[in-house]
Amino acid sequence: MRAAVVTEFGAPAKVEERNIPHPGPGQVLVRLETCGLCHTDIHAMRGDWPVKAHLPLVPGHEGVGIVEQLGDGVTNRSIGQRVAMPWLGYACGECRYCVDGRENLCEKQYNNGYAVDGGYAEYMLSDSRFAVPVPDGITAMDAAPLTCAGVTTYAAVKNARVTPGETVAVFGVGGLGHLAVQYARLVGAKVIAVDVTADKLELAKELGADHVVNAADSDPVAAIEALGGADVVIVLAVAPSVFRQAFASLNRGGRLILVSLPAGGELTVPIFDTVLKGISIIGSIVGTRQDLAEVFDLHAAGRTKVVTEPRELDQINASVDEVLAGSVPARLVFQYHTADIVPIEDGSSASR
Repeated sequence: MRAAVVTEFGAPAKVEERNIPHPGPGQVLVRLETCGLCHTDIHAMRGDWPVKAHLPLVPGHEGVGIVEQLGDGVTNRSIGQRVAMPWLGYACGECRYCVDGRENLCEKQYNNGYAVDGGYAEYMLSDSRFAVPVPDGITAMDAAPLTCAGVTTYAAVKNARVTPGETVAVFGVGGLGHLAVQYARLVGAKVIAVDVTADKLELAKELGADHVVNAADSDPVAAIEALGGADVVIVLAVAPSVFRQAFASLNRGGRLILVSLPAGGELTVPIFDTVLKGISIIGSIVGTRQDLAEVFDLHAAGRTKVVTEPRELDQINASVDEVLAGSVPARLVFQYHTADIVPIEDGSSASR
């Protein structure tokens, strides 16, 4: 099988041939159809965060594909089933966080494309419990971004406790932001989309944003205040200035929802304003398997639209450059051609 492998932080990924892995007990082997390119993958490839990914690494945590083999003891998945492999690759199921429905906070979790090889490959292993079924009618191309960008912003809107009629400002309209706009609208909020790119703001309007603010042309704080201020701000951009602007845009009782993880990022807030205005600062990290199931159900019901552009795995390094340049309208998705690949006895692959 072909896989994009990172052997040194900051170095380009190399596409190489690897043997198709065999599922162990409790695992499934998935023949991947697609995998989205998330900014987190870029952080993993560059070693940006305090906890480094394991090298050599196959990145990717928006993998979607077909179950081809079952490991010993697997009864909850079936061969031929389409599943998604999200960021949360494993949680213990027994700690206080897993038991009360917050498995995404499990201290024993491991993450796909970070602690274990992920979806920038034609085949991938997954704990069968964390390979989330994709409903019929959702394409692999749409399912890939929903597996992270979708569930992350869906969870952010839930964690913000948005109520109908409130105003939600979304800072950063891209792979995550174009979905955040839609989820905020679904719960009855008025939405202000903030970005520095006219094309992305036009996309936000098409997806239901009530107002857009081009932060490259105007002061977003003043623009949002002129619209009545924001009750919730969801931060999906990584520029340090965005976090200050987001905080300053909040009304009394507002909630600042932090999602993006800039390299070396720190947030300094004025305690006086935070206390007197009753501001809440909430960190929101991806979502649970239940959240992802709800995201898929909403999309299957026609409530959301996913905007993607396909890429080939050989284009991985150029695709990373596109994302860093901010020239991607929403989500880049690597599209594999694995319907023409079958495993052979030694674990390698051959064409049909």
